[in-house]
Amino acid sequence: MTDLNSKLRFIVAILALVAAAPSALPADPYPTRPIRMIVGFAPGGGTDLTARPVALKLSELLGQQVIVENRPGAAGNTATEQVARAAPDGYTILMGTIAALAINPSLYGNLKFDPEVDFAPVIQVVDATNVLVLHPSVPANTVQELIALAKQKSLSAGSSGIGATGHLSIELFNLMAGVKLVHVPYKGGGPAMTDLVGGQVQLVFATVASAIPQIKAGRIKGIAVTTVRRSSLTPELPTISETGLTGFDANNWYGIVVPAKTPRAIIDQLNAEVTKILNMEDVKAALHNQGLDPAPGTPEQFGAYIRSERVKWARVIKDSGARAE
Repeated sequence: MTDLNSKLRFIVAILALVAAAPSALPADPYPTRPIRMIVGFAPGGGTDLTARPVALKLSELLGQQVIVENRPGAAGNTATEQVARAAPDGYTILMGTIAALAINPSLYGNLKFDPEVDFAPVIQVVDATNVLVLHPSVPANTVQELIALAKQKSLSAGSSGIGATGHLSIELFNLMAGVKLVHVPYKGGGPAMTDLVGGQVQLVFATVASAIPQIKAGRIKGIAVTTVRRSSLTPELPTISETGLTGFDANNWYGIVVPAKTPRAIIDQLNAEVTKILNMEDVKAALHNQGLDPAPGTPEQFGAYIRSERVKWARVIKDSGARAE
């Protein structure tokens, strides 16, 4: 009887091990299928030009294709809402923007996503520094001279549209300098730059990529960059903060976020791989050619930065009375 009981206990133990074996096996390594990187703007824009070299290298490092999908609409809100509703499995990621993650929550009244609740930050990818550029006829060569001039006469400032970083840079400048630049919104940065060169507007907070060729040609003059740190793309230009308005910071950044509840292991893996990519010389060169500075960091750093940006721009939008079109 004792032998029979021993055999039974042995059989039960074996069956228990067999039953537990499937759950004891490690999960399939991520990723096992293609990943979609959603971009909320049309091909050729800054967000798209940031996403493509990163996606290409990420495909090589992960061994799975990372496909860039352009879903333009509503200043990036359409794509952002799509990713907010995606499964939190690492196979749908967003190349997020300052617009959708920090500005639009205050600018639009009916968003169907909450950046704070619906997303987990992965990594800031780039800073897209803007440059304060003037028409040559404007008798100012420094920020202090521009402020003094704006207090004496009305100056017009073009932007790529209401709610864009260029527009809110104007509003932030107005609030901090105690002036009232007259905002002239355009449907894109190209038309705004064309009218600046033609003298129809007197200044623009323009992207580095669009400003540098015109500065070199002598058609406009650059007096400062909008970020708190000088840009490696225009090291000769001071920051607005160091030349007149301490603390001024208007950084047109892009970064990767994923749906909330995505496993931390996937977030860490994506962060590590994208960090490697942003340190590759060919990627840095490709981004620099588009006026973009790599800006990698931890998920926690990116999350804190998004929150601080949302607070700052909410205040600017409220105080300026800016509204979405």
